[in-house]
Amino acid sequence: MDEMLFFDTLRQGLWVAVITSTPILAAALISGVVVGLFQALTSIQEMTLTFVPKLLAIVAVFWVSMGFMSQTLTSYFTDTLIPMIAGM
Repeated sequence: MDEMLFFDTLRQGLWVAVITSTPILAAALISGVVVGLFQALTSIQEMTLTFVPKLLAIVAVFWVSMGFMSQTLTSYFTDTLIPMIAGM
């Protein structure tokens, strides 16, 4: 295997990982900032208040973007990795 092909495939794989994880990480970030702001404004320091909204936001975004994530991963495997393994 050529080094250029290896690094290009690695770059594409990392980009697919970034694209598929961005919605979930963005939801966790936004919900964390909102809950942190709410806690700072109300002086409520409850640990479950930070955990439960983040978990619910992550699950909701995962459920909504599951089709996009699976389609992205499937297209990466079928267009890039399977032909490389098969030697096409």
